[in-house]
Amino acid sequence: MTEENWGRLRQRLLKTVGQNNFTTWIEPLEFTRVDDGVAIFNVPTNFMGNYVSQNFADLILHELNMSGEPVQRLAFKVAANTAARPTLASAAGSSDDQPARDLDDEAVTDLPRTGTGRPSAIKDQGETLQAAPLDPRFTFDSFVVGKPNELAHAAARRVAEGGPVTFNPLVLYGGVGLGKTHLMHAIAWELTARNPDLNVLYLSAEQFMYRFVQALRERKMMDFKHLFRSVDVLMVDDVQFIAGKDSTQEEFFHTFNALVDQNKQIIISADRAPGEIKDLEDRVRSRLQCGLVVDLHPTDYELRLGILQSKVAQQMMTYPDLRISDGVLEFLAHRISTNVRVLEGALTRLFAFASLVGREIDMELTQDCLADVLRASERKITVEEIQRKVSEYYNIRMSDIIGPKRLRSYARPRQVAMYLCKQLTSRSLPEIGRRFGGRDHTTVMHGVRRIEELKTIDGQIAEDVEMLRRSLEA
Repeated sequence: MTEENWGRLRQRLLKTVGQNNFTTWIEPLEFTRVDDGVAIFNVPTNFMGNYVSQNFADLILHELNMSGEPVQRLAFKVAANTAARPTLASAAGSSDDQPARDLDDEAVTDLPRTGTGRPSAIKDQGETLQAAPLDPRFTFDSFVVGKPNELAHAAARRVAEGGPVTFNPLVLYGGVGLGKTHLMHAIAWELTARNPDLNVLYLSAEQFMYRFVQALRERKMMDFKHLFRSVDVLMVDDVQFIAGKDSTQEEFFHTFNALVDQNKQIIISADRAPGEIKDLEDRVRSRLQCGLVVDLHPTDYELRLGILQSKVAQQMMTYPDLRISDGVLEFLAHRISTNVRVLEGALTRLFAFASLVGREIDMELTQDCLADVLRASERKITVEEIQRKVSEYYNIRMSDIIGPKRLRSYARPRQVAMYLCKQLTSRSLPEIGRRFGGRDHTTVMHGVRRIEELKTIDGQIAEDVEMLRRSLEA
């Protein structure tokens, strides 16, 4: 078949597959020859050859035979001098002097592995794109498990065991400093320890977007697709950052589908549930919700105390001569309640300060050293703020929260607001009652008890209360 015939055949394919498919998959094909009933094409990458073979081979064969070419099958080769040859370097290196090889013999480009603790690298024409490094401190052994995070920890452990994919994707979500990134790193460490040959790619959503934009700018989308569709485990941190970025979301959607079709594990983290991420496309949101979605709840006192005790044991290795008085850890666990990172940072500062001044860590030293942190953690949630948030959440007027109406549509939100006032403020029951239209303290007590009961039997009420509490503490 001549180049002229192939050109006419391509025009027929364009009408059949459409402009986008033609530009992406057909146009890069370079026809070389027909050899013993086999039509041989040069392709830029392995991935492209495999994709065309699976999706367009029958159509191309049909058109070839209709044009009078006696072709029984197609073969695709990656030529060393192909202009669009993938520039991602394999682990063993690559040589431009290598001859074209059949796809079955073509070495698959290795992906960056994160098992070294150093930043993973994707080499691209001499430049290095840094993927997210793994923190050696973030392992399962150093993760303190408590009631707020026990489900997320158990799910992460199950995924880290490898083996058959039981839920895909695993989505971990929660507020800042609750352990999402720690669990992501721990999964990656465990997977690579169990199977060093596993291609585990961990990166942030921002890095995914940067790599996508770079591939578009440099016209290397085939390399991008090959890279992200060839992993065994894809881990994307802070996926909420791709919300509102339509092109990135579309590519993420196709990457997601391709990996799920290959039964590859996907692990995602976000700062909120997929259904609550604003500007996230419905199809992306739907895909994220089809697996196991696990919430890391805000820490409770017992978990914060356990984290502090674990961190003290680590600090003692650095400062073996320091002593810490009874009650200091309990004080910190009570006072710094919203963010584990702030809690850990406060403890690190406390040990460093005590070491410099040569003093025991007692309550006086703690209050002097951490005065700014303790002041910042004292943000007071007011009764009025709770009433406003609850009225907005249930889409009713604030006057209905406070007013005398006893309709269920007003009474239940009112009880939720009373419960949150009891939990999140230091106001007494009579004082809370006065803020709710002069109600008696027994009415407030009844409302608080009623919500406590409903939380155990009504999942919607429990979710409402948790969402409101998180919003108020943010």
